[in-house]
Amino acid sequence: MNNQSKIRKIANLVIRLLILVVTLGFIYKQVFYKNDIPALLENFSAEIAEPGFTRGMVIVLLLMILNWSIETWKWRYLISKIERISFFKALQAVLVGTSISSFTPNRIGEFFGRVFILRKSSHIEGILITVLGSMSQLLITLLTGSAALLLLLPRYFSETPFGHGYLYYSLTGIVIGLDLLLVGIFFNLSFISTLKEKIFRNKLKRFRKFFRVFGFYHPGEIGAVILLSFSRYLVFSFQFYLLLRLFGVIIPLPVCLGLIALIYFIMAVVPTITLAEIGIRGSVALYVFDLYFASSGGTAPSLQLSIFAASTLLWIINVGFPALTGTLFLYRLQFFRDNRARS
Repeated sequence: MNNQSKIRKIANLVIRLLILVVTLGFIYKQVFYKNDIPALLENFSAEIAEPGFTRGMVIVLLLMILNWSIETWKWRYLISKIERISFFKALQAVLVGTSISSFTPNRIGEFFGRVFILRKSSHIEGILITVLGSMSQLLITLLTGSAALLLLLPRYFSETPFGHGYLYYSLTGIVIGLDLLLVGIFFNLSFISTLKEKIFRNKLKRFRKFFRVFGFYHPGEIGAVILLSFSRYLVFSFQFYLLLRLFGVIIPLPVCLGLIALIYFIMAVVPTITLAEIGIRGSVALYVFDLYFASSGGTAPSLQLSIFAASTLLWIINVGFPALTGTLFLYRLQFFRDNRARS
């Protein structure tokens, strides 16, 4: 082993250990220090003791497995254009990405965490493909959330200008127009590959080739990615609904899914830092669900605690636990690799 190989090996080890320490420290602070989860769960000791709670939690955990399995299928499907990998290796990449994204602003660490498992392909191309998969999930969140917004405005904001009249219909037209524009752009991503020729031309030639990934996928393949993203969206939305019911927040399913869609929409359009995600998610959830309970005198303190508990537990199950699991596969990451491995 030459000196360069030794340096690469040591650098990879140091970065893996750093990610491990930061991930574990962040999750500990979120779950046991910042939000005092034991005390929160103590308030629901009666509900937790009920047999129905255990059955419900089993379903929620099974849906968590389905949630990340769909994400793994989607990423494996997308990344197969540059490197074919097994489902298990793709799952490791997704979980490692979750570990890194848990403590990075707006989860940008996800884009980098996944691709460093690739052995032969370009990391930059892998990052762009991962961004593409993330954008498909964001597109679903925006489409469903904007639809929920238009449906809920007349119901909960009828006394404001945005809830009726010309302003509401103008807003509806703008939202639908923007949604159609986003869908049109996403189903015609190949134009980015063409556009980069005009943007870069003779400049930054070394980066021009990476944008070819946007021309890898035809509309049928984009449609499949969108379908997988929508399936995943339904899974974690239903998880949220089940957790709310387990903690005693009873809202009709269609209405509840609409409110949940609005929560995810707000979380998507308002820039946030993941370090504060639990608190922000809980606050947004309380505000949105208060719209529903306003007609009956507002959200009672007990219901507020229930909503916050459901929101927090959803984060632990869907982000915290997968992030912890992802740390088991940090050894697979190769931040610095021998270029001969790609030959």
